[in-house]
Amino acid sequence: MSFKFYLFLIAAFILLALVAVSSGGASISLGDVVKFFTFGEIDETKQLILLQMRLPRLVMGILVGALLASSGVVVQSVFLNPLADPYIIGIASAATFGAVIAYLLGLSDVFYGIFAFLSASALSIVIFKLAAHTRSISTLLIVGIAVSSFLGAFTSFAVYLIGEDSFRITAWMMGYLGGANWQKIALLLPPLLFCMAYFYAKRHELNIILNGDEEAKSLGLNVEKSKKSLLIVSSLIIGFSVAFTGMIGFVGLIIPHTLRMALHTASNAVLIPASALTGGVFLVFCDVIAKNALSPVEIPIGVVTSFFGAPFFLYLAFRKHA
Repeated sequence: MSFKFYLFLIAAFILLALVAVSSGGASISLGDVVKFFTFGEIDETKQLILLQMRLPRLVMGILVGALLASSGVVVQSVFLNPLADPYIIGIASAATFGAVIAYLLGLSDVFYGIFAFLSASALSIVIFKLAAHTRSISTLLIVGIAVSSFLGAFTSFAVYLIGEDSFRITAWMMGYLGGANWQKIALLLPPLLFCMAYFYAKRHELNIILNGDEEAKSLGLNVEKSKKSLLIVSSLIIGFSVAFTGMIGFVGLIIPHTLRMALHTASNAVLIPASALTGGVFLVFCDVIAKNALSPVEIPIGVVTSFFGAPFFLYLAFRKHA
């Protein structure tokens, strides 16, 4: 990555972070935010809002954006197609299904992530097996849509059974960062650090996979084993991000592909860290829009990312077949 790219990301993040922590129902100005971070002198109520609501939400947005974008890089490399995204091929729907089951069982927050991970992993392996028998991206997408609809029916029925809390669950399923707190961030950090370290350690294997299965095998790589392990680890981070913030789609599609075009590279050694950084900034940007576009009404962040992602997906689909 170029030095200018780093500077742009840092500047964009600082600007968005200031706007993000000063946006919301309570009146906290940019001046209050600057005063808090420079002198630490601010009204006690505003300080509580910043520390317990705004800052955890900002950090959660950065972490989840990094998770979704980096997993998008890996999934696209494994399936050798830029249209393969955890949201589109149904992995995120499977994670949502697992998290809702954990909720129905009355389990604690950490089990939401575990159940989501197990559900997403199972579907990832099924999709991998199907993709191994067909090179058609159309077939892969149809399978993803079918599985998403099938699991979505069970999830909707589960939400119906929940009763009084169904609106809160529905809002979460549409993507919601407002439930962020430091405890959830602490639960999210270990899988984030593990997965990012694992992906970066496997960056050269991913680059070999990009050359095709036959060439990868000729270079001594156990392609099937490598792809399975990468998909399972991807499912881990998708599971935990969905468990805490719901369905936030298209981040794993938009960011990696945009960076490939902007940085003129397909190297995973560059794209994995670049996507993680850019994904965090992008999700904070989307959260700022979600909080301010129809203020005081807040738009679910999954709606905002879909607003950007759906046209981008169509552009890629038509461009690929042009």
